[in-house]
Amino acid sequence: MAHKHKPNIGIVGGVGSGKSAVARWLADEYHGLLIDADAVGHQVLLRDDVKARLRDVFGDEIFVDGEIARSRLAGHVFGDDPERVVARKRLESIVHPVMGEVFKRELKAGAEDPSVQMMIIDAAILLEAGWRDGCDVLAFVDVPREQRLQRVAESRGWSEDELAGREASQWPLDRKRELSDVVIDNSGTIEQAGQQLADYLFREDWVSSEPSHNIVSTS
Repeated sequence: MAHKHKPNIGIVGGVGSGKSAVARWLADEYHGLLIDADAVGHQVLLRDDVKARLRDVFGDEIFVDGEIARSRLAGHVFGDDPERVVARKRLESIVHPVMGEVFKRELKAGAEDPSVQMMIIDAAILLEAGWRDGCDVLAFVDVPREQRLQRVAESRGWSEDELAGREASQWPLDRKRELSDVVIDNSGTIEQAGQQLADYLFREDWVSSEPSHNIVSTS
């Protein structure tokens, strides 16, 4: 029996797993509204009310020319030492509710748009932020650590310590994998990984198997 509403699909994975590329491929091929949590986060940090609250917490040192410098903010919150854990929770208490409201508006717009077949939320911290309840399907994009390290070294210039620091700020990957409805192997090509997810959605009668080359994106 076909489902009665368009699915909200959450996509998670480790740093360097290529989850964003898989999300974009799916949206591009199958009438998807892509909601990029990182892009939404950028937009939220430009809001005057958010900047004011973050200035109260972190001070002027996270600002450059009146705007929040994400690299400076990251230095306060990424890592697993107690001070950074506390700082990260304070950041999240300010930013996540605002981001959640943006997601709700975008999901509502997608549900009402006849050209959209599914809504896709690409969010590294989807589970940590409590956004799982808004998803009908949660997909975990899986890639061996060695391959992820190679990718972030090439694309971002990160060391193994930098990768470990970012991962320490998120839930363990085994926990995310266990909580997901489907695990996608992205050790090959993006097309292969995207088709795995599409095949799962077809099997569950969420979407039409007819691909489209139209994309709707919030980023």
